[in-house]
Amino acid sequence: MPSAILSPGLSALALGFTLELAVGEPKHWHPLVAFGTLASWLEVRLNLGRSRFTRGLAAVCLLLVPALLAFALARHYAGWVADGIALWFALGAKSLYQHIEAIRAPLMAGRLDEARAAVGRIVSRDTSALDETGVCRATLESLLENGSDAVAATLFWFALAGGYGVILHRLVNTLDAMWGYRTARFERFGKAAARLDDLLNCLPARLTALAYALCGDTRRAVAAWRHQASGWESPNAGPVMASGAGALGVRLGGAACYHGQREIRPALGMGRPPVTGDIARGLALTARAGVLLAALLTALEVARWIS
Repeated sequence: MPSAILSPGLSALALGFTLELAVGEPKHWHPLVAFGTLASWLEVRLNLGRSRFTRGLAAVCLLLVPALLAFALARHYAGWVADGIALWFALGAKSLYQHIEAIRAPLMAGRLDEARAAVGRIVSRDTSALDETGVCRATLESLLENGSDAVAATLFWFALAGGYGVILHRLVNTLDAMWGYRTARFERFGKAAARLDDLLNCLPARLTALAYALCGDTRRAVAAWRHQASGWESPNAGPVMASGAGALGVRLGGAACYHGQREIRPALGMGRPPVTGDIARGLALTARAGVLLAALLTALEVARWIS
């Protein structure tokens, strides 16, 4: 087991942050790709017949338990290095920026069709008929929510349970993204993954909402969080997106088309509809919130080391 330069926690943090900033998301052989392929294979074989909720729960266990055991083996031999690599694999800050920039750049150049295609790669709604406002709205909603899922929750679970917490959260979040839909196919089978994801993201989402409020228009963010979050279908996305929209002074939510069905969603935030320039403001807000949370985590690890 390699010896840590500082404390194991601080050394793992430094390794994870360095790899995230220097490399970003691995282009090849990403473990989540293999995990997703295995999850798809298992879903086809288990998501049929009766007792689909029980089958879905069994699928979650069959996927998570071996993954956590494999990480335990890696950590036995690699120690804090395994924690740092787990943090790198799970952090999605640089990848999130790249996905959002792939939407913002063509919008700025007036290439709406290209921007629609790019936003369609990160959201589940139909984007083929979106106007500029619709693209901006979908982009900001995804950015604010993923600022919680891909950054804040990863840091939270690293602080709480190290690499084990990071691995557990990221894999459950992946299963929710694959199966957590209220469709005929996934309504029952994906419920276990969706509920577990709600549980794991409950505190991180509210921590993210607080960070957005502190890093933007605090008064509007808190008001939107208090009065609008509970009306959103997702108990965790509601506080995050309401606070983020309020912090930016824009209005999100409204009509959207999912799986061929038009849905009228509650309004989030207050002020005008978003425009292309608000995407850069959203990136700046999530960056400030991410830096704030990373600084708090580092301070916590320093305090542990000193004590």
